[in-house]
Amino acid sequence: MKRLHLLWVLAALTPGILAPSLTAADKKKGGKTYIDPSKVDDPDFALQGEYVGTADNGKWGVQLIALSEGKFDFVAYQGGLPGDGWDGNKEQRIKGSGVRNAAGQVILKSDPDNGSKGVVEKGTLKLYAGDSKEPFGELKRVQRESSTLGKVAPKDAIILFDGSNADAWTGKKDTLMEGDLLVQGVTSKEKFQDFHLHLEFRTPFKPAARGQGRGNSGFYAQGRYEVQILDSFGLEGEQNECGGIYSVGKPLVNMCYPPLAWQTYDVDFQAARYDDEGKKTKDARLTVLHNGVVIHQDIVADHSTTASPLKEGKEAGPVFFQDHGNPVRFRNVWLVKK
Repeated sequence: MKRLHLLWVLAALTPGILAPSLTAADKKKGGKTYIDPSKVDDPDFALQGEYVGTADNGKWGVQLIALSEGKFDFVAYQGGLPGDGWDGNKEQRIKGSGVRNAAGQVILKSDPDNGSKGVVEKGTLKLYAGDSKEPFGELKRVQRESSTLGKVAPKDAIILFDGSNADAWTGKKDTLMEGDLLVQGVTSKEKFQDFHLHLEFRTPFKPAARGQGRGNSGFYAQGRYEVQILDSFGLEGEQNECGGIYSVGKPLVNMCYPPLAWQTYDVDFQAARYDDEGKKTKDARLTVLHNGVVIHQDIVADHSTTASPLKEGKEAGPVFFQDHGNPVRFRNVWLVKK
């Protein structure tokens, strides 16, 4: 089986019987929003995610993105998933779509001229050629975990949030916590210059939402420079998507995990420098790891983000988690001053 045949396998969709349609009101609001993975009642949630395995031409990774009502997009990567085998060459990447049928399978079907198809069922994606009953490729659903998830704060760290209280934060709402998680829209009481920061975040599952309406928040260094938080699973990886430094630069690779998976940012931040007269002499700089993978290496941020609470200046600034109308949750947030 040649690579082109695999492209055909992962290139089309087959009609099926879908879940009940969303109401007009649901669509206007971006559909249902799920915050707790244990309480999701959408059958697409168990099918969406990442798949890894082999076909007759080597290792592949597939990201299957739920779009509500049994519809899906996917991206297939030759060599493995982003950050785990794929070399970043977009020529070695295939996009397509699929639909969940009455049997609960997601069918990825080839053109009728060759009859090839892919079938997602019970955590497995199998690829078939023609009328063959034996698959020429099989991928298993995986749930990756960041190499820095649960990272323990060093002795000299400032614990901003450990799940016990939100005493280090202020916000517009009376409630800063939901259970043992920190909510979006909060600002640290303490302000900082240079630092190393670790944080863990979880975006909601909003399959009917699109673009900036899908799990939108952001981490702002000094309340000035935003590292975007968004459900950008399977997207291109632009400056306004997850991992992008808003209006400054896009990530080297889109390391966004599926919605409702815990993810990590580890950030080294160097504040802008100013002379005695208040004139900026050096721009701010950031190195960012997303889920343990470097996505920005000493990148220059020459201006504050448009929506930032603070504009550029020599004064120290807080850690800020943006509220953009989406329930994003945080945990294990700590910082080491440099």
